[in-house]
Amino acid sequence: MVSELELKVLSKEAIPRSLERVERYRLLNQPALAESICFDILEVESDNQQALTGLILALTDQFDRHSGPGISRVLELLPRLTEAYDRDYYTGLVYERQAKARLLREYPGGHFDAYDLLYEALEWYEKADLLHEAGNEDARLHWNSCVRIIESNQLKPRPDDDVEPAFD
Repeated sequence: MVSELELKVLSKEAIPRSLERVERYRLLNQPALAESICFDILEVESDNQQALTGLILALTDQFDRHSGPGISRVLELLPRLTEAYDRDYYTGLVYERQAKARLLREYPGGHFDAYDLLYEALEWYEKADLLHEAGNEDARLHWNSCVRIIESNQLKPRPDDDVEPAFD
């Protein structure tokens, strides 16, 4: 019987296989398990870029769940990415995925929130596109996806008069 619950430390030799597991569990739609594995890797190698991006993706995979992580929790991880392109690209991805989650929730004003988030994603993808390496046009692909989401959902900016005064 286990008397004390303690986390076990991952060995450095296990990191490559563990990174494969992150991808596998994300593909199996088990982002919480992928998230846990990323934390284990980062405990051993705090600057492991694959684990950081895996963690960012695993957290954003959970945005559509009501108990999922908030966007601010994910945005706090982005400065730890060492490449400027990665910081800009993944920031765009965070905003895009949060926008999609807002559309799924269908709440009053959700379409306006989704538009704002998608517009923010477009700004980050534009920055990333200026930094991309030849052959890597992922930011453009996501830009186009965001534009199509805006168009297909007929999303518009929030009108200036959308807010009612709290007090008369």
